[in-house]
Amino acid sequence: LLRHHRHTHTTVTVTVRPDRRGTMRAATLLLLAAATPASAFLGHGFGRGGVAGSLLTRSMFSGIIEEMGTCRSLERNPELELWDGSKGEGVELVIEGCNTVLDGAYDGASIAINGVCTTVVEFDDDSFKVGLAPETLRRSNLGELTSGKPVNLERSLPADGRNSGHFVQGHVDTTGTIRSKDFDGESLWLRVNAPPELMKLVVPKGYIAIDGTSLTVCEVNQSEGWFSVMLIAFTQMHIIVPNKEVGDTVNLEADVMGKYIEASMGSLMERIETLEKKVEELSSK
Repeated sequence: LLRHHRHTHTTVTVTVRPDRRGTMRAATLLLLAAATPASAFLGHGFGRGGVAGSLLTRSMFSGIIEEMGTCRSLERNPELELWDGSKGEGVELVIEGCNTVLDGAYDGASIAINGVCTTVVEFDDDSFKVGLAPETLRRSNLGELTSGKPVNLERSLPADGRNSGHFVQGHVDTTGTIRSKDFDGESLWLRVNAPPELMKLVVPKGYIAIDGTSLTVCEVNQSEGWFSVMLIAFTQMHIIVPNKEVGDTVNLEADVMGKYIEASMGSLMERIETLEKKVEELSSK
């Protein structure tokens, strides 16, 4: 296959062996990669063209935690004013003890709290308030916060900002639980249990955001439903995860590129599986 893109081209050679189950899947992935414009894979933080550029024009994060704050309060407010002047019930979260993320803050600014993109509705010198939608509470662990609990904080990236992590949307997919914690020298190994719908997007050496922290996946065990990451000493001192215990929940966001690939491949993979079953039926006759 020869794929032309402006002045560049990609050559992919695919050998299909009918006696090997799954080869067609691998071939399809290679064809999809070859058909993807090179601009979609520009280096992190450059913000030009393709998926990388378009994503950075929205509220995006890097997964590099800027500071830790503290939950002051999490309360249900039955008298929130709505757009038409009427009143409605909602949940408000106040974070205090923060300075860095308030630099340049304004009403409507985006700040990620434990990896959840939230909108600032009020702020002062060392605290800010956000509203939490029901979907946010269903998908994340923010509803578990109590006064005094620490949180990870990060401002949204400027369009031309440096990205030392990966593209984090702040759209948490689900929560997982800490399965185990072990030290290997100064590094902390974490194993995290995750539901099947997220595990299918997790690959070794791929990206994962845990409570908003950009981390590299080390091991993946699909049959038991867990993956592992390793934290160096510097990271341990600047995020909240090392302070959590086995069984505690963490927010999880899979790499957005994997989500787009899965979405584009979904119907095609169903057809391939049907074709494989047909081939097996014919081979058995």
